[in-house]
Amino acid sequence: MAYSQRLQDHAKTLGRDVRVALVGAGQMGRGFGYQIYRMPGLSLALVVDIDPDRILSLFNDIGIKDVVISTDPKVLSDAILSGKPAGTTTTEFIAELPYDIVVEATGIPDTGAHVAYSCLQAKKDVAVLNVEMDVTIGPLLHNIAVSGDAVYTVCHGDEPIEAKALVDFARDLQFEVVAAGKGKNNPFEPLSTPDTVRDIAVAKRMNPKMLCSFTDGSKTMTEMVALANATGLELSKRGMYGPHATVKTLTNVFALQEDGGVLDRPGVVDYCMGDVAPGVFVIVRSDAPYINHEMSYLAMGPGPYFALYRPFHLASIEAPLSVARAVLDRDASLFAPSLMAEVCTMAKKDLNPGDKIDGIGGYAVRGYADIAKDARRDNLVPIGLIEGALVQKPIKVGDLISYDQVELNESSLIVQLRRKQDSMGLTYA
Repeated sequence: MAYSQRLQDHAKTLGRDVRVALVGAGQMGRGFGYQIYRMPGLSLALVVDIDPDRILSLFNDIGIKDVVISTDPKVLSDAILSGKPAGTTTTEFIAELPYDIVVEATGIPDTGAHVAYSCLQAKKDVAVLNVEMDVTIGPLLHNIAVSGDAVYTVCHGDEPIEAKALVDFARDLQFEVVAAGKGKNNPFEPLSTPDTVRDIAVAKRMNPKMLCSFTDGSKTMTEMVALANATGLELSKRGMYGPHATVKTLTNVFALQEDGGVLDRPGVVDYCMGDVAPGVFVIVRSDAPYINHEMSYLAMGPGPYFALYRPFHLASIEAPLSVARAVLDRDASLFAPSLMAEVCTMAKKDLNPGDKIDGIGGYAVRGYADIAKDARRDNLVPIGLIEGALVQKPIKVGDLISYDQVELNESSLIVQLRRKQDSMGLTYA
């Protein structure tokens, strides 16, 4: 039965809609909130954002004018329990409020860590549109969720989950997965900053920092690391190949080197430039001659490599499907039991002792994907931990930053939780 009908049936059983709390009313959160409103059986009960105008704007988008805005947890709880939409500008007591599932959509690693950790500790279900946080402390959050009989999941709609669905499909059919990945949507400008992309961002009604994280490659690196961690596939190499490919040439490009492709081994994650974007793909092959014949007969190409391709991902529009899956099936759409890969930190400019480093999509650093065991060997800092770090030794543009070159902001919760994850032996496979 479709989730739409099951959600309505579930709401009848509960005697009310499923109460959804949303943290972050920016571009992703706003789209998510609007879509939740359109799905019978789900209710946008609470919106959290530092800007109350964004809270009101989101609710106004869906035709709701009478919103209770407060920083008093009792006032908010009373509103939610009585069915009144509520909003607040703080996450301080987010875990105490009476909703059924929280969706974290800020894209800020430390904020995501606070929301996810506190709510999972309170045995509440958590869905995130914050893959930057997940690739840093996802295994710890998954472990806490399992221990507390809660669900922790990355949301549908982003490329990692949609590519993972193709990987799962291929594995269920006993294909060998040669490669999995995505097409990169934006031009690759590794030294871009919020200033260099500002005009384009304004035209697209985007936050310049968000667009910068796309153009400098941080987002692609993060998404492909999330895919590797969730599937158990290995990153192709440090930084990945990122070749040019079209939908028609995917099987040629992502073949093994001995067959004319770029890969030195099968079972890896990578991305490509070209018209594959905004889709995701999996390259498969089979050792069964008749299966190969059938695939060719079904217009999947001449073989021996075949491409499974989804030409779209619907971002926040698809994300509520993960809410439904969590609530109804008690199942996570995507999680990482351990890390196969890391998003390390690369300098976008020369950095000197005493400099304070900004975060993802900023002026100083960008994300750079690496195989987990190599990142550990070289003592590299995950980019999810870097915001607020102080430079201790000179760092050149293009250098990967190691722990001995910076002093991390130890007051940051995500730094503390990553240390906890490491100490528990949850980080690496």
